[in-house]
Amino acid sequence: MEMGKNDLFRIGEVSKLFHISIGILRHYDKIGLLQPEYTDPDTGYRYYSTRQFECLNTIRYLRALDMPLDDISLFLKNREIGSIRGLLLKQKEEVARRQQELAVIQRKIDNRLNQMEDALASELERITVERKPERRVAVLKKSLTPTSYLDLEFSIRELEQSEENTVTFLGKVGVGLSERALKEKRFQPYEMVFLILDEEDCFRGNTVVLPEEQCVTLRFQGGHEQAARYYDRLMQYIEECHYEITGFSKEITMIDYGLTNDVSKFVTEIQIPVRNKEIQNGSQAGVIIS
Repeated sequence: MEMGKNDLFRIGEVSKLFHISIGILRHYDKIGLLQPEYTDPDTGYRYYSTRQFECLNTIRYLRALDMPLDDISLFLKNREIGSIRGLLLKQKEEVARRQQELAVIQRKIDNRLNQMEDALASELERITVERKPERRVAVLKKSLTPTSYLDLEFSIRELEQSEENTVTFLGKVGVGLSERALKEKRFQPYEMVFLILDEEDCFRGNTVVLPEEQCVTLRFQGGHEQAARYYDRLMQYIEECHYEITGFSKEITMIDYGLTNDVSKFVTEIQIPVRNKEIQNGSQAGVIIS
């Protein structure tokens, strides 16, 4: 039976009935997913019939499940129970995969928030001795003398060049001096740049697992360009306390331009791994990059 215009609904009416934008309905028409019952050749107005409402409702339901349009189109061309069951199972697996990804992102956000809170609560210019947990780092040996955060950008890109996705969050990049350079009190140039990786980070490049280590630490206001005099203080403390350096330094900007333009808020931490000199060599194994 031929339909009259009273049996048809203009695109604006369908948009309101189904709470779908006119732009989306036009897109469905363009890709052949849901074409109007009738298009006026003179005005170009699109009209839909009630028999298309069920199809549009199915599309809306499957889109609410975040099913791709290509899969929806495939089902609409081959409607049967086995087909929709297979698509739903496939979409269920995709949702589970995304949930895992979101859980990783949530943990990384929590890590960063904890780091920020720690940095904001810093007691500056006070030397402490702390135990740092086991850490996995990616290290690039390279001589560099950064005068601003921009000087590190190319080195960071070099570290990440083999990665499909970025693995860093702000504040996880550091520079270091080898054990030899520290003992010789050569605090410029730096000899390496490194990334501290979260447990969740997948990194294709070479990494080093640093065991738990005892570190003499100090936090100060400023960036890498102000660090040299704080190394002097740390080395003096290490000598006075009869410590022995056991590895490379980790100098990390905890707050920098990645978080604020206010340089008075910058916080940098220097960590130098040490042990008591009376402890025999080999009793505290560590990773040394010299």
